[in-house]
Amino acid sequence: MDKSEKKKYAIKVKNLYKIYMIGTNKVRALNGVDFAIEKGTFCCIVGTSGSGKSTLLNMMAGLEPPTKGEIVIAGEHMERKNEAQLVNFRQAHVGFIFQSYNLLPNMTAIENIALPLTFQGMDKAKRIKKAKKALKLVGLQEFGNHRPGQMSGGQQQRVGIARALVVNPEIIFADEPTGNLDSNTTLDVLKLIKKIVAENKQTVVMVTHDNNLASYGDMIIHIKDGKITEIEQNRQVNDDLDNVELGGTLDIPSEASGEAAVSPSMEAATIPAEPEMASGQNITVPEYEGYHPKTSGTDPGNA
Repeated sequence: MDKSEKKKYAIKVKNLYKIYMIGTNKVRALNGVDFAIEKGTFCCIVGTSGSGKSTLLNMMAGLEPPTKGEIVIAGEHMERKNEAQLVNFRQAHVGFIFQSYNLLPNMTAIENIALPLTFQGMDKAKRIKKAKKALKLVGLQEFGNHRPGQMSGGQQQRVGIARALVVNPEIIFADEPTGNLDSNTTLDVLKLIKKIVAENKQTVVMVTHDNNLASYGDMIIHIKDGKITEIEQNRQVNDDLDNVELGGTLDIPSEASGEAAVSPSMEAATIPAEPEMASGQNITVPEYEGYHPKTSGTDPGNA
């Protein structure tokens, strides 16, 4: 990959397969997937339960190894890294937004947001300062001393978004981030995510089963039975996003000014020969700071 491609694309996935063995049967959670996501894009991956969308998210985040293929994130090959390298990469480049918020109940909003900075070895005064700035960004600066039990679901998810943003990540992965929210709060959270992407030129990849929610994405990847069936380019600002007010912006350097170009349409690809896989192979999925992937090595049913 040349320097221009590294600068242009946040994520490139090529010829990606994930095959599980259940007895003597092969289950193709991903069956030859190709796409590229440009920097500064809000990308939605949409599909029904069992379509492969969560497996795809886990592999892009380095939480599951592929059976075959390439995953290039921020210019680096995820499939070539060992577990220690993947942990370091995630801490430096990736933020996560979870469906169940994953906030620690005995910590305040500020302390929950600052937690990822602790893993980076940042001193307390600096990480508290950055956490307050991130909390202001999501419009909850008055809730810094509140614990999760003192906040609504929407407020907790905003704290979760602030926690993902506090490390200034290049990529944010969101796994059904509005799944536990009512319709009005869901809309507020989606507006917030879209606004943050536009202002900070970050890349967000959101997994959802809801086509209506996916319509908020700049790029929509439809997946079914482990294959991409359609890629839509949808980079347009909805009128109802103009009135969203945020509390400020984070100091995130941008490599380019102006609106990022959309990814090119995917060209037809020839499906290669079936990847080799030993019979009875069992995959152990690592956990990351409280993140429990939906898929395991022998049960891809929730992929």
